Amino acid sequence: MGTTEDRFIDIEIKLAHQEHIVESLNQRVYEQQQQIDKLEQMCAALVQHVRDQAHGNSGGAPAHEPPPHY
Repeated sequence: MGTTEDRFIDIEIKLAHQEHIVESLNQRVYEQQQQIDKLEQMCAALVQHVRDQAHGNSGGAPAHEPPPHY
């Protein structure tokens, strides 16, 4: 069995690795939250676009009329 000092060194090494892993995980969670926020904004924009199309606010041809070439 190692000395007390050796045991403390092993514990400090393990703690340093764990701190590094926790920091890496925190960074990944932060990046994922940014991606989620961006996707939520995109979904909201798409919902608004679909609503605008449904209400005829797009300025284009109505949704149920055939194109002019028919």
